[in-house]
Amino acid sequence: MTTKISDMSFFEHLGELRKRILLSFVFILVFFLVSWTFVDKLYHWFSIPVLQFLPAGEKLAFTSLTEPFMMYIKVAFISGAFIASPFIFYQLWAFITPGLYKNERKMVIPFVFFTTAFFIAGGAFGYYAIFPWACRFFLEVGSDFNAIITINDYFSLAFRVLIGIAVIFELPVLSFLLAKMGLISSRFLLKHFKYAIVIIFIIAAVITPTPDIITQSMFAVPMMLLYLLSVLIAKVVGPSDDKEENKKKKIMKDKKKADKA
Repeated sequence: MTTKISDMSFFEHLGELRKRILLSFVFILVFFLVSWTFVDKLYHWFSIPVLQFLPAGEKLAFTSLTEPFMMYIKVAFISGAFIASPFIFYQLWAFITPGLYKNERKMVIPFVFFTTAFFIAGGAFGYYAIFPWACRFFLEVGSDFNAIITINDYFSLAFRVLIGIAVIFELPVLSFLLAKMGLISSRFLLKHFKYAIVIIFIIAAVITPTPDIITQSMFAVPMMLLYLLSVLIAKVVGPSDDKEENKKKKIMKDKKKADKA
């Protein structure tokens, strides 16, 4: 019989959470300092998605003296967060470990590897596919006007898109873990797909910087595709539909016996 590793009190959980958050910030700070050494190159790399659609030689603008400095800090911080992602996901795993069973602790390496891989893949997908398309679309819509794009507005949009897509890409990993633990199945996900679509568009509306349907769809469409991928993952690693159905029938049968008694 498998048992959970330990039973922690509420305040012990808070102490553990504070410890894991602190360690995560330490890792981010370390890689922030590393990124700061070549932050100018990172800036030029992050600005490619919009500069490639602007006239040759045109640069982004700023409206206050401190804006470039703050922008460099944001660029180095985001870069540091992506580089530190394996360490951050390990801290997340270390936090939830006390609530798991001993056999579930063995998934630490797959958890850290796949959460990191999907997080970086999501950021890359946002950078190479979603964000350039969005920049071109909005510039074409505003082609009748002079474009004055400030670094603050541009990078606020860029970071929200990149981080948002990166987090969204964690959905298959979450589905894998829940299915592996027997908490969800492919039938469950398909049954609630229509509700998932509503939730997906709500999430897209919350994390997008503008209320237009185009920007929201940049998040919603990948989320729906990842949800369908999650259904496939749950089908492969989760409990079979027959097993789940038999389990439900057994629960109902036991309940009826208890009611009669």
